[in-house]
Amino acid sequence: MDLAFTPEEQQFREDIRDWVKAHLPADIAHKVHNALRLSRDDMQRWAKILGQKGWLGHGWPVEFGGPGWNAVQKHLFEEECALAGAPRVVPFGPVMVAPVIMAFGNTEQQQRFLPGIASGEVWWSQGYSEPGAGSDLASVQCRAERQGDHYIVNGQKTWTTLGQYGEWIFCLVRTSHEGKPQTGISFLLIDMSSPGVTVRPILLLDGEAEVNEVWFDNVKVPANNLIGEENKGWTYAKHLLSHERTNIADVNRSKRELERLKRIAKAEGLYGDLRFKDEIAKLEVDVVALEMMVLRVLSAQKSGKNSLDIAGLLKIRGSEIQQRYAELMMLAAGPFSLPFIQEAMEAGWQGDQAAAGLNGFPGGDMHCAPLASTYFNMRKTSIYGGSNEVQRNIVAQTVLG
Repeated sequence: MDLAFTPEEQQFREDIRDWVKAHLPADIAHKVHNALRLSRDDMQRWAKILGQKGWLGHGWPVEFGGPGWNAVQKHLFEEECALAGAPRVVPFGPVMVAPVIMAFGNTEQQQRFLPGIASGEVWWSQGYSEPGAGSDLASVQCRAERQGDHYIVNGQKTWTTLGQYGEWIFCLVRTSHEGKPQTGISFLLIDMSSPGVTVRPILLLDGEAEVNEVWFDNVKVPANNLIGEENKGWTYAKHLLSHERTNIADVNRSKRELERLKRIAKAEGLYGDLRFKDEIAKLEVDVVALEMMVLRVLSAQKSGKNSLDIAGLLKIRGSEIQQRYAELMMLAAGPFSLPFIQEAMEAGWQGDQAAAGLNGFPGGDMHCAPLASTYFNMRKTSIYGGSNEVQRNIVAQTVLG
C-alpha cells in the first residue's frame, strides 16, 4: 500500500491551489476561517463559481459533465478547497442525489435535472428523516399514492438541513405496506414550489434555522419524477447514504479546524499549558489516523482493488473528531465563547470588547466567534446520517463479519 502522492498528483494539487486562490472570494474565505455565518448567497456564489469551471460535480464522470477525476484527484481538490477557506459544497445536489440520478434515473431525468445541479443554479434538499424514522429509516410513513400519471404525497419530513432554501427535494416515500418495510419505499423528486408543500424552520440554540420541518398536504407530483422502479427506493437510498456518510467524515475540514484550534489556544495563552497541549496532540493523532484511513481507501481504488466498505467507520470517527475540536475551541475561549449576537458579529463585534483589559482578559478578538454555539451545533454530527450506535452495528456485521 503506497500512501505517497506521485509527482503528477503533487502538480495537480498545486494547480488546484493556484486556481482556488485566484477564484475564492476573500469575504467568503474570511467567514469560513472565522466561523462566521454563511448566507445562502455566500454558499451559492461559491457553488456557481465551481459550476462555471465544471467542478461543482467534481466527483462526476465525464459523460455526465464532470471532470472525470480519479479518487486521489477528488481528495486533493477537496483538501485544497478546505484549507483555503472555501465553504463545504452543499452536498444534497451534487454529492447525494446526482449519483442516484446517474445510476438509476432514466435519460430524460438525467438531462432534466443534472445540468441545474452541475451549475449550482438549483438548490436541492433531502427528505429522509421523519419524527418516527431517523436512524430507523425503513420506518418512513410519508406516503405517495399513485393516481393516474401523478402521485399524491402526504406526510412530514424533519431535520431538513437548509430546507428553507430548497427548490427541489428528493424524498423517500411509502408506496406500499406489503412485505418488509424496506420493500415498500420509493424515491421521488418533488418541486418544493408545488401547492401543499410547507416549510417550517426549527429554531436552534444559536438562533439559526439550519434545519426545518417539511409538510406535504395532497402534493401532486408527476409520476415521471419517480427514480427507478416503484418500491425499490431502499436500494437507491443505500447508494446515496454511502456518499453521505463518507462526506460527513470530512477529514479536510478537520485538518483546517485543527489549525484554527491551535490559533485560538495561542491567542488565549493556553498553547503552553501542557495538559491542554496534550488534548490538542491527541486530537491531531486522531485526525492523522482518519486521514490515513481515507488514503488507504484511495490507495486501494488507485490500484484497482476493492476497498473495504468503511463509509460507516469514516462517519463515526469523523463526527467524533468534529465534536472534539469544537469542544476544545470552546474550552480555550472560556466565557468569551458564549456571546452570539448575529448582527453585531457581522459588524465585527464579538461581544467581548467590554471585558477587554478587565481581570487580565484580552477580549475583542475574532477568534471568540460563537464557539459555544458551534459546540452545541456539532452535537448532532454523531446522530445524522445514521447514528453512530447504529453505524457501529453495521461495521460489526459488514466489516468484522
